[in-house]
Amino acid sequence: MPKYLAIVSVIGRDQKGVVARVSTYLAESEINIEDIEQRVIHGQFMMDMMVDLTEMRGDLAELIAGLNAIGEELGMSIRLTLHRERRPRRIAVLVTRETHCLRQILDDAAAGRYRGEIAVVLSNHQELAPLVEAAGYPFHSLPADDMAAHEAFLLERLAHYQADLVVLARYMRILTPTVVAPYNGRIINIHPSLLPYFPGPNPYRRAWEDGVRVTGCTAHFVTEDLDAGPIILQDVFQIDVGVDSAEDVRTRGQRLEGEVLSRAIELILNDEAVVLDGKVVFKPGMHTLLRDLERSPD
Repeated sequence: MPKYLAIVSVIGRDQKGVVARVSTYLAESEINIEDIEQRVIHGQFMMDMMVDLTEMRGDLAELIAGLNAIGEELGMSIRLTLHRERRPRRIAVLVTRETHCLRQILDDAAAGRYRGEIAVVLSNHQELAPLVEAAGYPFHSLPADDMAAHEAFLLERLAHYQADLVVLARYMRILTPTVVAPYNGRIINIHPSLLPYFPGPNPYRRAWEDGVRVTGCTAHFVTEDLDAGPIILQDVFQIDVGVDSAEDVRTRGQRLEGEVLSRAIELILNDEAVVLDGKVVFKPGMHTLLRDLERSPD
């Protein structure tokens, strides 16, 4: 008989008895723990448990209510994710005119790299419509000359397509709190520098002009402060000062941007990245647990 698998995720202030409290409750509910990973970072406890609900006593509503009650008692977040009923996360990609990040995302989606699906691509220009529509995804655009109207358009389209994650793939506009606030913790951006260095416009040229020998790009969460959200991933490349032109630096950076942004998308969709105290940390076992779930029989 196929197993009915789920993942129980626990995050909160480290304290005694968390593992025992959750494990005891699961055992009393006739739920078997298949695998477990845990870590403490800066006083914050994180645990992921893969569990088998096949012989569970009681119903799912009772289980969730019980886990919520334990979470309230401990002052922690406890979440249950069902394998069979896991809805693919829906990705909305925002673009302007540059194609390099968008192409990487489209290619990786076609290769099945993401535990999610592209729901829509939104823009303030029409140029990328053929590329997106050829890949089979809906594309909508509205000029950003009137930014308030453009952001109203974004919010309406994001709600219509039920976006879980918003990806700024070289979307060359600064979003205001009107959009950032309702999607707090669910918008990521790729910035062409090693933040916090060279925030704002023209970072590759500024790095070249300053004669730096190493620069790169940063995938980060978007907050109301420009280019200041928690950093997810960074990667670097070298500049041959006196030999490389500003365009060489830009070209080399663009090759890297799509890879870094796509990897950040993957980490978030795998629930491997979590923000603690304003910093992104990686949960140790989620990737393995999710992989094991995929290998389990239906």
